[in-house]
Amino acid sequence: MASFNRVILLGNLTRDVEVRYLQSGTAVADVGLAVNDRRKGQNGEWIEETTFVDVTLWGRTAEVAGEYLGKGSPILIEGRLKYDTWEKDGQKRSKLSVVCERMQMVGAKGGGGGGGRGQNQNFDEGGDYGDAPSGPPARGAQRSAAPSAPPPPTQDEIPF
Repeated sequence: MASFNRVILLGNLTRDVEVRYLQSGTAVADVGLAVNDRRKGQNGEWIEETTFVDVTLWGRTAEVAGEYLGKGSPILIEGRLKYDTWEKDGQKRSKLSVVCERMQMVGAKGGGGGGGRGQNQNFDEGGDYGDAPSGPPARGAQRSAAPSAPPPPTQDEIPF
């Protein structure tokens, strides 16, 4: 039987990112994402619907989110669904969440959205920025934490 487990969500963080570290030293952050939907109802009126999704970020992705994102920051998440079950006070409980495999910060640099300072930067679980060369660094080479943003264009470089 074939299966495919892929989720892509674009929404806003519902709270500030809190990064914690496991005993192994791996960073992890559990964040909430609010995804808005707007559609017309049967009577022709617009219906606003918000879906709240729990997302788990791992490794360098969690660290970058903790450093650059805050409540209200718009982000794009790509990952997979995970179904967790547990028992609390004799009651069986369950939750469907998303495990992030790739994150993209969305929005204007330094503006709006509660501190989203990234300008459409890709970041995936493997530790690569989307615009940086992929693959492991050369032996003995240090990977920088983040690529520096290019300088703003001058008047001569603006095409209009």
